[in-house]
Amino acid sequence: MATVQLVNVNKVYDGGVHAVHDFSIDIEDKEFIVFVGPSGCGKSTTLRMIAGLEEISYGELYIDGKLMNSAAPKDRDIAMVFQSYALYPQMTVYDNMAYALKLRKVPKQEIDSRVRAAADILKLTPYLNRKPRALSGGQRQRVALGRAIVRRPKVFLMDEPLSNLDAKLRVAMRSEIVRIHKEVEATTIYVTHDQIEAMTMASRIVVMKNGFIQQIGEPNEVYSHPANMFVAGFIGTPAMNFLHGKSEKGFFCIDGTDEKIRLTEEQQKLLAAYENKRIVYGIRPENLIYEEDERFADFKDMSFSMKCNIVERLGDTVNVHGTVKDNDVIIKMNSKFGVDGKTEIRVAADSAYARFFNESTTNAITPGHNAYEEAPVAVSPDEEKVVIVKTEPKGFLSKLTDAIKSRFKK
Repeated sequence: MATVQLVNVNKVYDGGVHAVHDFSIDIEDKEFIVFVGPSGCGKSTTLRMIAGLEEISYGELYIDGKLMNSAAPKDRDIAMVFQSYALYPQMTVYDNMAYALKLRKVPKQEIDSRVRAAADILKLTPYLNRKPRALSGGQRQRVALGRAIVRRPKVFLMDEPLSNLDAKLRVAMRSEIVRIHKEVEATTIYVTHDQIEAMTMASRIVVMKNGFIQQIGEPNEVYSHPANMFVAGFIGTPAMNFLHGKSEKGFFCIDGTDEKIRLTEEQQKLLAAYENKRIVYGIRPENLIYEEDERFADFKDMSFSMKCNIVERLGDTVNVHGTVKDNDVIIKMNSKFGVDGKTEIRVAADSAYARFFNESTTNAITPGHNAYEEAPVAVSPDEEKVVIVKTEPKGFLSKLTDAIKSRFKK
């Protein structure tokens, strides 16, 4: 298979729309990389630049160490699986899978061998003589995968291939794609807006927002140690809770309340430069402990009250949605606890899982990056107008130099 390297890749459309900013990553042979982010974040545009379907405005793309910026899509030795399947309705499953090989004038015997081997991997052998209209959505998606597999490309590119499937089938196909990846041992780049797909399938995740890389890392690393508030809020279901306030004399004081969460000695050292400065306390719903839980006593001095608004019963778990002053809070707890009818409950934060963020920059406060900083304010010399420049949170591999600018009249 192959390695893929993107070096400061950018995409700028006519009119100055900057869709992808300084995208850099080294993808190892046989890796399963997932680009994840909300709609419009640039993930599909980046995939299309790798495929050669979009021109790279500037930056460099290498496949197996060879510069590919000017190479035609057919010369990149990649195979792409689309969201829409793109099957030929008049052809059988066999002919759909064999078509690209016939165009390349591969010998018939080898075509047959490759198609039947792929069909065996994808469990499509009983359906080879059927046409796409006689297949289920999941079977059609496997045919699209098979058409890519038979080509034996260096790199597989998948653009939201499961988005047209129902929820149950998506779960099944996630497992299928992971199994196929292990059998084929192919370098794979997969695009999705579904963070569950990213967490369950990827060897590494690339989280994107507004064309910028926010973080690159293994799924558990991104989940447990998010680089900024966007990543923390995007990865995880339900999303991480954010409490705004200040660090004061060994406590985190929640805005607009008398509630104080005791900070551990390690946390106090981490936040030493942030004493009496605004920060955000992040804690995931599953790491909050309900007052009736026997563990609550161990974290009582890290507890606070929340108003209850909505109770979601999900079988073995319950999600309680509420507020702490102006902060939305969700706690995920065992369904054995009775919360129905309660307007206010007390919960405690398991301190081992608390994460802290600079409110101004939204970046995570970590042992290596815990000096206090504010989002920079620059003055434009032109027309004596003030330009507020908030830099996007830094990606894992490179510093982001572009910024989102908002102009305000005096």
